Order: sequence, then C-alpha cells, then structure tokens
Amino acid sequence: MAIFKTTVLILSLVLASWAHAGDVTESKKTLTLEGAKQVLAAAVGEAKRLHAPGGAIAVVDDGGHLIATERLDNTFAAGATISIGKARTSALFRKPSGFFEDIVNKGRTAMAALPDSLFTPLKGGMPIEMNGQVIGAVGVSGAASAQQDEDIATVGAAAIGKIARSENPVTYFDKDQVAAAFAKGMPLLEVPQYKIHASRRSAGGMVEIHEHETDVVYVLEGSATFVTGGTLLGANTVAPGEIRGSDIQGGETRTLVKGDVVVVPPNTPHWFKDVTDPFLYFVVKPISQ
Repeated sequence: MAIFKTTVLILSLVLASWAHAGDVTESKKTLTLEGAKQVLAAAVGEAKRLHAPGGAIAVVDDGGHLIATERLDNTFAAGATISIGKARTSALFRKPSGFFEDIVNKGRTAMAALPDSLFTPLKGGMPIEMNGQVIGAVGVSGAASAQQDEDIATVGAAAIGKIARSENPVTYFDKDQVAAAFAKGMPLLEVPQYKIHASRRSAGGMVEIHEHETDVVYVLEGSATFVTGGTLLGANTVAPGEIRGSDIQGGETRTLVKGDVVVVPPNTPHWFKDVTDPFLYFVVKPISQ
C-alpha cells in the first residue's frame, strides 16, 4: 500500500509539473510573406495616391528581420537601407520610429549612439499589430517628406488589421480611431467589396476618374467647389482603374457644404476644384468588378 501511495504521489507531481510547464508558454502570431505583401501593396497604393516622388518600403518581422521590400521608381539609392532601419527600429522597440526622432531632437542625444543595426531614429517606421500584439513593422523612406514617409507607413501597417477585420461580420471603429483618421485624411477600411475613407483636404486636387468605384460623399466640415461630368483633360492612368487629369471641359459645378451628400458613379470625371481648409468628408466606395 505504501508503494502504491508513493507511486500515485510521484505521478501527481509529474502531471503537475507538466501542467506548470504549459503555463509558461503561449501561442504567438507571426507575420507571413503573404501578409508582408499585403502591407507592401497598401503602402505602394497610398504612395501613388499621394503622388509621392519615390519611396522604398520594407517589412520586417517582430525581431526586425527583413521579410520583403519594394522600391518605387526615382527613389534615392540609400532609401532601401534606411527603410529597413526604420522598420527594424519600430519592431524592436514596439513604437513608431518617429517617437525616437522626437526624443533625440528634444536633447536626449545619447540615444543616437546606439548601433545603426538596431536604431534608426527617423520618421517612417510603424509597428504592425494584430489583436494588440506587435507582429512586425513597416518602414518607408524617400517620399516627399518625413511626414509623408510616416503617412504611407501608417496605411501599410493598418492593412493587416483591415484584413483581420474583413473576416468578421461586424467592423467597429471607436471615435478616437475615426478622429485620428480624419486628422491625417486616410482610409479607415479597404476590402475587395468596398472602401471607407476618412478624407481631408486643405486645397483643391486633380480631376479623378474611378473606373470601378462609386464615390458616396458625405460632407462633415467646410465647403468645396465640386465639378462633375464633362470631358477630362490631360488624362493620365496612375494605377489600374484610376485616371487623373488637370482640368474638366464642361461639366456641372456645385458648392458642397456641411451635411451635403453626393454620389459619383464609376467612369465619371469629378474634381474638388477649390476647398476651405480643412475640408472633411466621409467617403464610401462600393467596388464593381
């Protein structure tokens, strides 16, 4: 009987040790090559939307190791290396790389002594998160400005969250997320069936034609001179299904103000010719194939 009790006790201790061993491990999300390609595609799309003069984009995993990179035409030679450094900084420190640029500029210059392989304190690196966990980062270098680098990286980093949300039947953005999107003027959600943009303009833009998108525009703040229809002048295809131009011949001119709604069908020239600063408008874009 004593031997039996001893055996039971030993088995209990072994099982307990296995149970405790399981407590010190957890599952971990990782960024795949396909996910990195989605980040690159979103960042490249935003760079084209902003008419960036160039740009190198790098995606790394949560350990700062390079997964994928892409360099746009007219990007300076060092752009790719710098974009990797920004992404690595953001991944390793779990913060936007611009956070450290601000710290160094405010006097903490000792941080600049960290090795270049770990630390590139320049705007343009953003962590990529899923379910509150940093799974990688994206870095951008060579756009029109440091702020544009960061804006492009922000859109790229958000692509993973958008993919995850698109798999669920309900998508929710709290007021702080919406306010942050309108502060910069950027997409809230883009899935194959539709897009939702929190748009912001400080000046007029180019004439646009979307071959596959309907624009449903709701004005939240400010006013704009808005021209639709007519004939597009100076047409230039900037992306598949996306045409831009310099002017409209003919067309119909309206003044849009807060509370107005306008629906622009596919293949219709439209132009925010003049706007107040800021001009904020919410856009839903159903996509036809």
